[in-house]
Amino acid sequence: MALMEHDLSVDREFLERFETGLDPQHPETSRIPARILGYGEISSIFAIEGMPAVAFKRMPIFSTVPEAESYAAMFHTYSRHLTEAGLTLPAQATAVVPSAGGGVVLYIVQRQLPDQDFGHHFIHAADRDDVLLLIRDIVALIDGVWAFNATRKPHLELALDGQLSNWVRSTQDPPRAVLYIDTSTPLFRIDGREQLDPEKLLKSAPGALRWILRRFFLADVMNRYYSHRDVVIDLIANLYKEQRPDLIVPVTETINHYSTVLDQPIQPEAVDRYYRSDRIIWTLFLAFRRMDRWLSRYLLRRRYEFILPGPIKR
Repeated sequence: MALMEHDLSVDREFLERFETGLDPQHPETSRIPARILGYGEISSIFAIEGMPAVAFKRMPIFSTVPEAESYAAMFHTYSRHLTEAGLTLPAQATAVVPSAGGGVVLYIVQRQLPDQDFGHHFIHAADRDDVLLLIRDIVALIDGVWAFNATRKPHLELALDGQLSNWVRSTQDPPRAVLYIDTSTPLFRIDGREQLDPEKLLKSAPGALRWILRRFFLADVMNRYYSHRDVVIDLIANLYKEQRPDLIVPVTETINHYSTVLDQPIQPEAVDRYYRSDRIIWTLFLAFRRMDRWLSRYLLRRRYEFILPGPIKR
């Protein structure tokens, strides 16, 4: 069983001051300035001035404190199960604070890790042999989660998002370890029942358009993270988005050779099909969110809580 680092301590009063003065569209000019580190599907990740060495994932998708606290409890349960399945997680904590725009915000706090150690940066700086060694380590960890599932199903089943940006080759402590950081969407099933309310994944989409996403995409998006084959293909397909298509073939060959769970080898054609479908889903989702932001800010004249990325090269 891998270990999770000791939990972080959270200065809740500081977070409340930050949230009160936050400009979601221009966080760098907020009362307490913040720098964007990255984006998730329903969240954004900050480094906040005055809180060095810590990354804050902001999730403004809750109406009440009990709702947010219930999600936080689910997050901690999911994290515990991931460590039982062999993953190493960074130190992390949660805090629920009021939002200036109404409702409440859940902050998931993690030890900040060096940018160059993240998988999607590592593949641009390291030589091919080191990249393939990282892939071998990642696939061994993914295989371990599915081996864990095999011993726990049907009572417990864990899902995983294996894309490169969720893995970090530690150059600090523990040295050479590979950490998994994407713990904020607690996807797991107990006795076959999904523990996360799937509607949470739609909170950042326009209300009038959620039925489209719910009907045509939601089940597919959630179910793929429970499929070992889809998770591994997603890892390979992520190389297109990260502008390293030259690695598709050697990474696929490495995974086919070293994975202990794959029932059949992955073919490059399957990766291409998956990527085309995935690109459509997330391009459409982001377009809906940008439309909702425009309507909120310029037509309804109200604060838009979510921070969206600029143009994404896919």
